[in-house]
Amino acid sequence: MRVLIVEDERRLAVSLARGLTAEGFAVDVVHDGLEGLHRAGEGVHDLVVLDIMLPGMNGYRVCAALRETGNEVPILMLTAKDGEYDEAEGLDTGADDYLTKPFSYVVLVARVKALLRRRGSAGASPVLRLGTLVLDTAARRVFRNDAEVTLTAKEFAVLEQLAVRAGQVVGKSRILEHVWDFAYDGDPNIVEVYISTLRRKLGADLIQTVRGAGYRLASP
Repeated sequence: MRVLIVEDERRLAVSLARGLTAEGFAVDVVHDGLEGLHRAGEGVHDLVVLDIMLPGMNGYRVCAALRETGNEVPILMLTAKDGEYDEAEGLDTGADDYLTKPFSYVVLVARVKALLRRRGSAGASPVLRLGTLVLDTAARRVFRNDAEVTLTAKEFAVLEQLAVRAGQVVGKSRILEHVWDFAYDGDPNIVEVYISTLRRKLGADLIQTVRGAGYRLASP
């Protein structure tokens, strides 16, 4: 899952990004409303954490502009303000949830996960069954041949990218963008390391390498 944080308080933005990354999300961060609107409009994010008080364009206007173009990405709005009017205005512009600063990081993570589950329940099932492989994307649990396999957050995220496109070739760049983030500048061979680990844990037959193109999860 890829999250966009639009927050001009840089220390808060960095803190949120580190925390969500530790939870297994790929995170992009911008500090300006106009740039946030542009990045959110790219359609590559699964959720947007959007501050209201932003330079360039405030969060209300960013949210409204996204909804006017038909962008239905879940939006969690953040604000230092408090009061029913502010919350109503945020929700009226199309936000899915609202969190007032200061907030507990645990609560923010819970809200993020709830929004993603809600989005998943409105579309595809949160449980992917692919032959002997079962992924519960809400509980983040994996089973192979009815036995649970323990995966790290990053391992699960890589496997999920392949599972939701079972039978299709998934390029290394797509995995990097959605599991790490757009600005990742480390060794791209990190994907191969995780694929190797997944094969060791789940079985060498499960993930196929398509030379020069990427990887494919064998469909049942």
